[in-house]
Amino acid sequence: MAYVGLVITTLGNGIQTIAAGLALEALKKSNTSNSQNDMEQSMKKDNMQKQINYLIYELKQVKKIIN
Repeated sequence: MAYVGLVITTLGNGIQTIAAGLALEALKKSNTSNSQNDMEQSMKKDNMQKQINYLIYELKQVKKIIN
């Protein structure tokens, strides 16, 4: 009986270790994904700011023509 209990405990510990490894891997992928998303969002924001600046410039040019 002690041997069976020891085997079950060892299997349980092994499963727990595998689960912890899988959780760490998922967390690592999540962090990498978040980092990439943050970089993409930053690039989109910069692009939008450039477009806004260009439109403001164009509006100023139109204003000069009208006045």
